[in-house]
Amino acid sequence: MSDAEWQVIEPTLPPPAWKGGKGGRPAQHCRRDIVDAIRYLVKEGIQWRAMPCDFPPFGTVYDVLDRWEKSGATEMIHDELRRQCRIAAGHAPKPTAAIIDSQSVKAAETVARPGRGYDAGKKINGRKRHIAVDTIGLLLTVLVTAAGVQDRDGARPLLWNLRQAFRTVSLGSCDAGEADEFGEGAERLHTLHLGRRDRPGCAHRMQSRTVAAAATCGAQVAA
Repeated sequence: MSDAEWQVIEPTLPPPAWKGGKGGRPAQHCRRDIVDAIRYLVKEGIQWRAMPCDFPPFGTVYDVLDRWEKSGATEMIHDELRRQCRIAAGHAPKPTAAIIDSQSVKAAETVARPGRGYDAGKKINGRKRHIAVDTIGLLLTVLVTAAGVQDRDGARPLLWNLRQAFRTVSLGSCDAGEADEFGEGAERLHTLHLGRRDRPGCAHRMQSRTVAAAATCGAQVAA
């Protein structure tokens, strides 16, 4: 991680417990090294025990990440970084439009049968990611289901989560399946106008930005 990246990330991290008068003692490992280790693990997809010796012990990294996850710190970090990215790109801090997409991927052998399925269209046995991104491809919410779940069925809980997290979003762009099967319900239940990407002029001509959602899916595969 570069010094410039750390200057952005450090203020978003939760303060150490011992600095807040909650007891404990100063950490033995630098928080920057902890974040570097987490990023390396996510990027390379390695097992915890395969953590290189250049990083802090895998048990320490795991415990810190577990605490941040349970406290909601990682979600707050993501929200703050997305806000800063939107401002830097000349957009309002909070999104007003979203693009919905999905992707089926092969599941690891450790994924139990109830959590996986078969996508007949893509011929993939595994899981499916249903995502909503803003117009520049930044992730807003994600839902993971078995690959056999239809896009329209995954769109229902995805849109519910999107509406609960981002009250400012009122426009949505999606494939024909989600729009035709769920567009009316989305407007009724979530006050969200859901437009088809294959129709000219739909939802502020968001069909030209479909690449944002596809690129986000691709980045998740690469990660």
